[in-house]
Amino acid sequence: MQLQQDDSGLYLALISIHGLIRGKNLELGCDADTGGQTKYVVDLANALARQPGVARVDLITRRIVDDKVHSDYSVPIEPLEVAGAQIVRIDCGSEQYLAKEKLWQHLDTFADNLLDYFHQQARMPDVVHSHYADAGYVATQINHLSGIPLVHTGHSLGRDKRKRLMASGMTSRDVEQRYNMRHRIEAEEQVLANASLVITSTWQEIESQYELYDYYSPESMRVIPPGTDLSLFHPPELGEAPSQITSAIRRFLDDPDKPMILALSRPDPRKNIATLMQAYGESPELREMANLVIIAGNRDDIREMDNGAQEVLSELLVLIDYYDLYGKVAIPKKHLPSEVPAIYRMAASSRGIFINPALTEPFGLTLLECAASGLPFVATENGGPVDIVENCEAGLLVDPLSSRDLGNAIKNLLLDGDMWRAFSANGIKNVALKYSWNAHARAYLKQIKPLVAAHKPQQYSAAIVKASRFADRMIVSDLDKTLLSNPTGLREFCQMLRERRKEVAFGIATARRLDSVLKVLKKYRIPKPDILISSLGSQIHYGRELEVSTDWEEHVDHDWNPRAIRRILRKVDGLSLQDESEQSKFKISFHIDPAYQDSLTRDRIMKLLRQEEQSINVFITAGQNLDITPARVSKGLALRYVASIWGIPLERVLVAAGAGSDEDMITGKTLSVVVSNRAHEQISQTTQQDHQIFYASQPNALGILEAIEHYHFFDAQPEEVDCA
Repeated sequence: MQLQQDDSGLYLALISIHGLIRGKNLELGCDADTGGQTKYVVDLANALARQPGVARVDLITRRIVDDKVHSDYSVPIEPLEVAGAQIVRIDCGSEQYLAKEKLWQHLDTFADNLLDYFHQQARMPDVVHSHYADAGYVATQINHLSGIPLVHTGHSLGRDKRKRLMASGMTSRDVEQRYNMRHRIEAEEQVLANASLVITSTWQEIESQYELYDYYSPESMRVIPPGTDLSLFHPPELGEAPSQITSAIRRFLDDPDKPMILALSRPDPRKNIATLMQAYGESPELREMANLVIIAGNRDDIREMDNGAQEVLSELLVLIDYYDLYGKVAIPKKHLPSEVPAIYRMAASSRGIFINPALTEPFGLTLLECAASGLPFVATENGGPVDIVENCEAGLLVDPLSSRDLGNAIKNLLLDGDMWRAFSANGIKNVALKYSWNAHARAYLKQIKPLVAAHKPQQYSAAIVKASRFADRMIVSDLDKTLLSNPTGLREFCQMLRERRKEVAFGIATARRLDSVLKVLKKYRIPKPDILISSLGSQIHYGRELEVSTDWEEHVDHDWNPRAIRRILRKVDGLSLQDESEQSKFKISFHIDPAYQDSLTRDRIMKLLRQEEQSINVFITAGQNLDITPARVSKGLALRYVASIWGIPLERVLVAAGAGSDEDMITGKTLSVVVSNRAHEQISQTTQQDHQIFYASQPNALGILEAIEHYHFFDAQPEEVDCA
């Protein structure tokens, strides 16, 4: 059942797409995607919903219908623990459970579905808060279309992770193949260029990780550490009954009463658990004075786990055998999330230590949990643990790549009773003082309220709404690369439009200016469109007189500084401004000298402008023409704006594409056709063979007619359309 809308308080939308997210019995550590972030966002949603002035919190994730996971993840709406908070699950292309690296090609569909969901609510959210790069990509699309303030939390950053992985021995090619890092880093750059606020857990994250990005803007970043549930994580109590996990751990050990060296994480290569096992195995003193307990997710059969988990667990078993650690190491196969607090208290009762040896740790929530339980820790020096050690004084930092340093730190802390007691007491006291969810939520709301107050909700003029003619479907085509060049096809297409005028709206989306388009329409006797998207999406014209939408112009004129862009690019060799007839209010066009085509790539131009804090879109056509627009400008964004105003579902919008600047029109939920011409191969490569794109065998306008037949466009209802 959907929540009733309360207009008197804040409506917050948190987006966290990957992993398995539910309100109870979180499956933490079952794979690389279901770790601390999933718990963080559930706890955050509940904490925010408890605050005065917050009416509603939607935690938005993807809906999964897959026999391999629990049916809980297929439920569209799930109430959370606190009234006013709920999990909302949105369809995201494939219904199967996919790793986050395989979600990229489905995110445009997720964004379209999410926007549909928002439009169905009594009002739009006051803030959209994305978690991780994939959600950042989606939230950026929502921000571009709606203007809703965008808040972002990275959790883990691609540039930093790539650097650490390569330092561990992986090649750049291996990193890209396994983690799809190029898409991830580009999404992170986009969200940083457009976010009003970036929330981090530590200063180290700002200074050492975000600093690696082109659009590094520390003035828009705030440190708000996450909280810890002190009702769950507390020191051992007298008479506490042993839990089931206690027996599961003790059965591995010859002398289970020795101090525990405890590690708790998912079995992921980046968590670096093997180095801990190596440090323990190489030290006779450690093997004598303590047991090693590794809680590495849940498993039934290692052979059926993903490749990363198989690699980690297999290596651990090999190391146990190599160092002959039988009776000294416990790696239980299963544990419940509800048992984690008891595991910390069991380790604290044994006067043991918690270890986080990860290559890099964005924050380190487990460090707060163990410290609140009175358990000192040794942690990686890379990332969030630096701030936690400074604030809590409850542990030591080490180089995670050095098994010797790790072993020595563990040994020193086990042997120094005074240090152990001081760290234990400090952790209990300082976590309670500095890391509570209530404090986090209050600080969060203090930061976002000015963003909400400054935001002006989007307005639509009555004239553009009336211009729809109540059509229930729409055909939108590029001009030069698609409609033209085949006279026979163009005549047949125009005749079809004249016969179907009462059934379908006709739109053109082009890089040309309005005056240029009108000349082409007259020359080729093309019916005047109901909607004309010109200058790459920077202007929308509608109605009989093709009146310009001032609402759209006001919307896209956001952080747009054409004078600065011209100044920056004037210094770049190989670029020259095109004639004034090719320029427009929200489009700056350059020629690229053929001698510089290989070096003046889109990535290079984007990097140069982002480093100067310009939030823009960059289009390069045929390697010869460079166009710069505001970040909110593209043909796809303008198309979705119009479809939303006219109430035409994207499943009833047929888009015909012919060039690279059309890419975002033909992804997501639209019915799309790439006509057969020289651009066919270019488009098919850049869109990752999305299953909703039909590649016509016929050229130009004939290809559009072929797509109309393929999709049964004039017969099908939205739910009946076959995009295979």
